[in-house]
Amino acid sequence: MKKSVLFCAAFIFAGGAALADMSVQLGGGWDGKRVPKGQQCTLFGGKGATPPMQVSNLPGGTSWVYVEYNDRDYRPLSKNGGHGVIGYPVSGTSATLASVPGLVGKLPGKARVISAGRGTGAYASKGYMPPCSGGKNNRYFAIVKAISSSGKVLDKQRVEIGRY
Repeated sequence: MKKSVLFCAAFIFAGGAALADMSVQLGGGWDGKRVPKGQQCTLFGGKGATPPMQVSNLPGGTSWVYVEYNDRDYRPLSKNGGHGVIGYPVSGTSATLASVPGLVGKLPGKARVISAGRGTGAYASKGYMPPCSGGKNNRYFAIVKAISSSGKVLDKQRVEIGRY
């Protein structure tokens, strides 16, 4: 009995350590503090696209990286990819996630819309919905997930996108 408890505790600890290894860096002028000028939605004069990201230390078996975009300050779009989920096929231990345009369902390269933003009416989107609070200082963030070929989440990290 003692051996099985120790084994379980070691397995849980090792699993927790693996989850902390993946890292995400924003690029293209995104600093995680302010949404860059012009990267807001078209309703507020922008032509927003996703921030480019560099993901390092992907766990073995990662086939896809999904990025769920959210607005912390607007409850209906604050979780589970409220502003859309974009998927990128990957191989190896690191990946460069290219910026893709907002509002469209067909993306360049191998990126795919996993789920469109949940905005409605004038805020409806076929894909990623760029920050669209009208400059009310809403806080935007993304959850970056390493996904196996069977759809299992292997690791995830939260990254602040910035305020708009």
